[in-house]
Amino acid sequence: QVQLQESGPGLVKPSQTFSLTCTVSGGSITTSAYYWSWIRQPPGKGLEWMGVVAYSGSTYYSPSLKSRTSISRDTSKNQFTLQLSSVTPEDTAVYYCARGIVYYEYWGQGTQVTVSS
Repeated sequence: QVQLQESGPGLVKPSQTFSLTCTVSGGSITTSAYYWSWIRQPPGKGLEWMGVVAYSGSTYYSPSLKSRTSISRDTSKNQFTLQLSSVTPEDTAVYYCARGIVYYEYWGQGTQVTVSS
């Protein structure tokens, strides 16, 4: 059973950069053909796909967030990390990591990030 767990700061100040880490258990992030995504849901809005890191290490980003988003991975820890820069209150959301790129087989429980001074 694959499990994902997000971790990171709950509160971030405007203009800062924050990082969220997804720790994966029950499967390797380097296993062929699997993709590992970051998705967020602002309050009262729908899900927004932010970006993905492939089993190969390749990354792809949402065009609307590409200039502020970076996804990396640590294969020794079986983790992948989201970094979002120049945040504003509009980046307040529940952030999820998931396995998949269009269809998501497994999800983390989500972590709330609030951007506020």
